[in-house]
Amino acid sequence: MKFESLPWGGLLLALLGAGAVMQVSGNFVLAGAVLLVWICSLLLRRVEPPPPPPPPPRGTLLPEQTRELIEVLTQPYLMMEKGRITIANKAARDVLGPHIIQQDARVAIRHPEAVRLLERAEGGTATIKGLSGPRSIWEVSMRPVDSERTTIELVNRTAEADISRAHTDFVANASHELRTPLASIIGYVETMLEAEGDDAPPMKPETRLRFLSTVAKEARRLQALVEDLMSLSRVEAGKHDLPPTVLDLRDLAEQVASSMITLHGKDRIVLDADPRPMPVRGDHQQLDQLMRNLIENALKYGSKSEPVRVAVKKDERNLVLTVTDSGEGIAPEHLPHLTRRFYRTDPGRSRAAGGTGLGLAIVKHIVERHRGRLDIESTLGVGTTITVRIPRHVDEAKAAEGTARAN
Repeated sequence: MKFESLPWGGLLLALLGAGAVMQVSGNFVLAGAVLLVWICSLLLRRVEPPPPPPPPPRGTLLPEQTRELIEVLTQPYLMMEKGRITIANKAARDVLGPHIIQQDARVAIRHPEAVRLLERAEGGTATIKGLSGPRSIWEVSMRPVDSERTTIELVNRTAEADISRAHTDFVANASHELRTPLASIIGYVETMLEAEGDDAPPMKPETRLRFLSTVAKEARRLQALVEDLMSLSRVEAGKHDLPPTVLDLRDLAEQVASSMITLHGKDRIVLDADPRPMPVRGDHQQLDQLMRNLIENALKYGSKSEPVRVAVKKDERNLVLTVTDSGEGIAPEHLPHLTRRFYRTDPGRSRAAGGTGLGLAIVKHIVERHRGRLDIESTLGVGTTITVRIPRHVDEAKAAEGTARAN
């Protein structure tokens, strides 16, 4: 305590009071005790606590509040202070790893574009490839909060890039597939027109017939390709809507097998169908197309001496359609790609057989619309089995009645 800050007025009053007690009582000890208590009470007065720190500016969150706020967000968010990651929500930790807390931001986000962005005081946006996987694409946005803190937001653009790439590939493949038969048709027609000129030698009837047969074949191929493209477009447009109608899958399989036996012969297709009713919520036209596509593929690429075996069975939850051929089989590396548009294991053989490369892509989308599952198994030299599982339709009224009887 400083000398100037002593309570001199109070001390003088204490001395006068002690002198008065001494004069009245004549007791020196009592006067000294009064003086001591008085002086101690003055010197040991309560010291006021220091004033509280000023509140943060309005709109500013404390670190703990910021952490709680961004933790629940599904988008990856980080907070950086003086170049280090101080806060990262769960989504960000899942992408970059839990070790990024208190790590240098340039180390946490290893990419030249990210480093250049972090060095910009005004913030901005950068695109980073390979942040969470070899083909991943992320958009990183940095926004300064104050002189020390900066927020970093990560937006996953991988799915958008995949969709854009798939659309580009589809247009390129479709253009190529359409161009091939068109070029053939135009070439043969132009040759025939040139033969009709005054100075050209007349075309032999057998040559003309051969040219016309080729034009007709390529035109049919072009027609099949356009029809498959339109069919694929229709299926994709409605793939999120479960069909409202209920039909019997066994009856449909018998109808399809009967019509195809008429075309290809009784010894080419063998149907094994469970005799019990098989109700399913389905689109009649699409399921008919699914069966025809699978059976036609099996006939084209299977053994010519062995029949294609079609089975329709039940399991606990699904109706199971299997189509099996005894052909050459498919190599394992091709199996994951068979449902891609225009994918062919042997392009020359497929085109010679009249395939468009869209059959299994259409089947896949039909199965997805019916909330089913498609499996393809194949062994080289043995054959291929394609299995389609579609959930059985359960009549809710009958199911409730059966439950009541059981109870």
